[in-house]
Amino acid sequence: MAADARVAIYYAPAADDPLFAAGSTWLGRDARTAAVVSQPDIPDIGEVTAEPRRYGFHATLKPPMRLSDGRAFADLLGAAEALANRITPFALPPLAVMDVHGFLALRETVSCSCLQELADACVEHLDAFRAPPGEAELIRRRRASLSVEQDAMLVRWGYPYVFRTWFFHMTLTRRLTPEEKRVWQPAAERFLAASLHQPRVVRDICLFVQPLPDAPFVIQARLPLRG
Repeated sequence: MAADARVAIYYAPAADDPLFAAGSTWLGRDARTAAVVSQPDIPDIGEVTAEPRRYGFHATLKPPMRLSDGRAFADLLGAAEALANRITPFALPPLAVMDVHGFLALRETVSCSCLQELADACVEHLDAFRAPPGEAELIRRRRASLSVEQDAMLVRWGYPYVFRTWFFHMTLTRRLTPEEKRVWQPAAERFLAASLHQPRVVRDICLFVQPLPDAPFVIQARLPLRG
């Protein structure tokens, strides 16, 4: 894997889950294969979804990171497998399209301690593989006017939204104006409605890889939860 490649631990619905197909179609890309997918016939959807399309349909557990010196992808894979072997599958709460700081995302409709514990475990137990962020990345992150707690998370864990500042979300759009939200939220709700009705269980975690800085993220491995 190239030195500037990044890897992340994400939740993604199972490949045979209708939500995976619906989310991939909405974003216009299948993260399993990196193949372009025809999007719904909605004006400007390609532009509105361009940013989340690069990352694939997912919810972040361990944010994207470069591997630290001396660490190989195989080392991370082995550690992630060991972690997944200790975690028990659990029911994912029903999801709904919500406004998250101006962009649209799927969020759980009731709180789920198992989701928080899963994200916390991924951040903590795999952090030894993370190269620290460079000064340019710290500056870029701080442009978001982070709270004192978020800045502390950035310095310690390389990302401002972990542990107490983390929240489950599956991003669907770029940041929208209020006028755009009035168009795009009902459009996303209509398109995803059928797939959201199905109950689902979190049965694995996924290693996503971005092989080059401008490349899209793709699913490199699915690791079953065996606890």
